[in-house]
Amino acid sequence: MFRTIALFRLFALFRLAAISGLAASVVAASVVALALPSAASAQHDMGGHEMHGMTMEGGWRMVPMDPNMPMLPGLEDAVPVVGPFMPGMGMDPAMLPEARPSEVVEMRDRDTLDISVSMVRRTIAGHEMIMFGYNGQYPGPLIRAPKDATVVVRVTNDIRMPTTIHWHGIRLDNRFDGVPGVTQEAIERGESFTYEVHVPDAGMYWYHPHVREDVQQDLGLFGNLLVTSPDPDYYGPVHREEVFVLDDMLIDDQGALPWGDSAPTHALMGRFGNVMMVNGVTDYRLTARRGEVVRFYLTNVANSRTFNVTFGGAQVKVVASDVSRFEREQWVGSVVIAPAERYVVDVRFDEPGEVVIANTIQAINHFRGEFYPHVDTLSIVSVSEEPAEESVSTAFETLREHEEVAADIEAFRPYFGRPADYELETTLRVRDLPPSIVLSMEADTLYVPPMEWNDAMPMMNWLSTGDQVTWILRDRATGAENDEIDWRFQVGDVVKVRIFNTPDSFHPMNHPIHVHGQRFLVLSMDGVENENLVWKDTAILPVGSTMEMLIEMSNPGEWMVHCHIAEHLHTGMMFSFTVEDEG
Repeated sequence: MFRTIALFRLFALFRLAAISGLAASVVAASVVALALPSAASAQHDMGGHEMHGMTMEGGWRMVPMDPNMPMLPGLEDAVPVVGPFMPGMGMDPAMLPEARPSEVVEMRDRDTLDISVSMVRRTIAGHEMIMFGYNGQYPGPLIRAPKDATVVVRVTNDIRMPTTIHWHGIRLDNRFDGVPGVTQEAIERGESFTYEVHVPDAGMYWYHPHVREDVQQDLGLFGNLLVTSPDPDYYGPVHREEVFVLDDMLIDDQGALPWGDSAPTHALMGRFGNVMMVNGVTDYRLTARRGEVVRFYLTNVANSRTFNVTFGGAQVKVVASDVSRFEREQWVGSVVIAPAERYVVDVRFDEPGEVVIANTIQAINHFRGEFYPHVDTLSIVSVSEEPAEESVSTAFETLREHEEVAADIEAFRPYFGRPADYELETTLRVRDLPPSIVLSMEADTLYVPPMEWNDAMPMMNWLSTGDQVTWILRDRATGAENDEIDWRFQVGDVVKVRIFNTPDSFHPMNHPIHVHGQRFLVLSMDGVENENLVWKDTAILPVGSTMEMLIEMSNPGEWMVHCHIAEHLHTGMMFSFTVEDEG
């Protein structure tokens, strides 16, 4: 099969060359690279272009490359068309305070928390780097507040970039949503802004910037907000709870690879990291007793990576997601979690020994046209022989049904079968990319995986910038694209939206779709009805798939819809809609 894919790609290269008039030497070199990947890799290694850590034109460093992936001809000395950005350029990291692990902040109604956005010193994978932090912590403070409270957060910006805080997934007052140019002006250096965050729904939420989050979020600006229910039986019994913030970072032998200054790099697939982290560290470890049931609050803060989280041989049940519990708890083999999503899962560790919590995927090598299994360790749990309290271990075996959730959703069932009110499709446009990238990408679309689990084309992805790539959400009825789209609703409207992820664009890719300020249900995927519903604010849309979502317009204001791959957002993939209050 994979040889057939490679042969089709060779044919496509020749065909594209004939259409586009590209130089025969470029096409011939591309054919060699695709047909003989091992030879091309050897030439890459021997030709002086294994430049990890070596300074290139304009201060760039070569993106880390898998040795099995060939260097495309004509790109040996290429760098992004934008300049590089590094925080605190020229500054000695030793001048900055060392960041501290996240601290829990318990807040009651009308309590105030001061948050400073500042530069910090971090050591990741052996590299001392300048990064950003909320109150000098990684992640930022874990805020705990009771359902229906309003917490006041006063944010002061001490970094050179303007910033905001977006309270992701929370149906709060629109003026505190943290979107510059829509709900507030960006917070400039030395300025402050006070947010009043009302939390109407129990669950795990998170906060992050909405200014160049491809840079700021990647550099450490994120934190969780856990909203607790007054019902002590809201979730089932567990022995303890753990917060897991999943992230990755792109690092070479000098530390973090620079970001684009005026526009994002990695605009095609988003910036995949090569170093995995849990709660900001690469070696996160836990201990547990035999039979212990641990509740994990999972949050994915990565720029682009969708994780497939496995828990070794431990038994796992999914309990809740973004804005609510599921109608019914259910057993799962793994948890697929896209950027910005959250999941609550309960895990029982029955066997003594070490359990590896991992990102377990089928990676793809686009040049060879083949899949291969890939596992990244996220955390290790050491399970002792000492038994845990038995009643909780036994209660874990029951899959609970949440009648309150089912009753809430029941009121919306009359809307499930009606035609879609709006239809969107995703695509992209490119301009001024190097010819060898265009050739390779056109051939690559002969086969498109539904999910991009890994960066299978790091050189091409790195060189593609926001000045050359525009990701698009298009209204299929009007043809309006991105910020041209103008949807208007009334409070109380229930809107059915169908989104199609076009598989025949320049580089089709999965998209985590995020709706600000409201909650929605994913009714179906590719015509298959969702039989266990949960209220969401972000949902992953694979390539070639059609997702139907039902949005409850309960919160007045102007709100964003966008892809939560940071580089896609900052290359245009967003629009806003308005919900008007009849009063």
